[in-house]
Amino acid sequence: MDTRTRRFADFAAVVGSLVIVPFAVAQELKLPNTGQVRFAVIGDMGTASRAQLEGGRQMSLFRQKFPFSFVITVGDNILGSETAADFKAKFEAPYAELLSAGVKFYASLGNHDSREQRFYKLFNMNGEYYYTFKAPSGSVRFFMIDSTYRTPEEIIWLEQELRGSNEDWKIAAFHHPLYSSGGRHGPDVKLRGTLEPLFITYNVSVVFAGHDHFYERIKPQRGIMYFVVGSGGQLAVGDINRNSGFTARGFDTDNVFLAVEITGDKMYFNAVARDGRIVDSGIIERRLPAVAATAPAAKP
Repeated sequence: MDTRTRRFADFAAVVGSLVIVPFAVAQELKLPNTGQVRFAVIGDMGTASRAQLEGGRQMSLFRQKFPFSFVITVGDNILGSETAADFKAKFEAPYAELLSAGVKFYASLGNHDSREQRFYKLFNMNGEYYYTFKAPSGSVRFFMIDSTYRTPEEIIWLEQELRGSNEDWKIAAFHHPLYSSGGRHGPDVKLRGTLEPLFITYNVSVVFAGHDHFYERIKPQRGIMYFVVGSGGQLAVGDINRNSGFTARGFDTDNVFLAVEITGDKMYFNAVARDGRIVDSGIIERRLPAVAATAPAAKP
């Protein structure tokens, strides 16, 4: 065991099925870069601003050493007008290098997104407001939820899809956070009351959201890890309420994207600022089904 691994083993704290790395140590935790599933997460990005352009460039640079194959978005993909020129300036130009390399983007809709975005080919929504897809490899399924125009039909669909999924990893992504320390927006408590029971019942391990314009990793809630990744192009400097009690790690002084790797029962993550700094890292162990987790060992 090398020094870095020994320090990690000494300091990591286990919370349920989640391994949380204290920030002082997490900064040194590198992605293994050997897993079957490697992807990035961004949100609230479509501004055509210098920050978005630099963030997109940093994603391309990071991919040179960590070749993620797809990106999921947590909404507010295109801010303001949505002409063909806007899609080029606010999406295609910032992520041109990724798109030309064949990286796929899977989008969810935010409150500033028109519903017609679901027909935009590069968002891979196939005309649907909400949808699910399986990672290109590995036992991982994503549930891309519309949290803005939610309907009873969507909740019925979500429960059916969660119940029918037999993948080891179930990951949800949508715009409005169930937990957040944002001063401007904060958590959507009503949405939490609708979605969280389903996530608990059907063994969702990780939830990605945006809406608040910063990065935040939430302390584990009911065994689930929640992230706010809402500073892809916008930034609310100083907006994190440090007294909320939710924050495991927050960063609201620069734009961030999340790089994620899944290998077996572990998810590794790096939160990367637009200047390349790793501002948060850690490992998450997937939630195990209640029956499997409590079943007695078989007799020899």
